[in-house]
Amino acid sequence: MLLKRIGYYLVGLSLGSIAVYFFWQKKNASFDYGMDARTLKTIRIRERVFSDEAKKSMLRYDIDTTKISTILYVGDVDFGKGNPRKQPCAEYYITGTKELKNVSLLVKRCDSTATIKKVIVD
Repeated sequence: MLLKRIGYYLVGLSLGSIAVYFFWQKKNASFDYGMDARTLKTIRIRERVFSDEAKKSMLRYDIDTTKISTILYVGDVDFGKGNPRKQPCAEYYITGTKELKNVSLLVKRCDSTATIKKVIVD
C-alpha cells in the first residue's frame, strides 16, 4: 500500500515538474537570486557605455560587443577587486568564463548607465 502511494506521488511529481518546466521556458523567466546573478542583471538592464580606453582594448584584442554581452551574462563577479559600495556609482570587476576566461571587465554601474571602463586581457 505504501509503495503504491509513493509510486503515485512520484508519477505526479514528475508530470508536474515537466509541465512547470515548459511553462517557465515559454515565459522566459529567470531566477537571479545569487549575488553574481543579481549584479550582472542590474548591469545588463542599464544603458551600456564604453570608455575610450575600453574601446581601444576591444579593437586591439578583437573583442566585440557580443563577447562583452556574454561576459555580462555568464561572468564571475570578483567583489574583492571591485568597489561595490562606492558612491554614487559602484565598480565591479567581472571575469569571463570558459573561452573568455582571460578577459575581464571593470564596470562602473550608476543609476541609469553601466560604463565599461576597462577591458583587460591576460
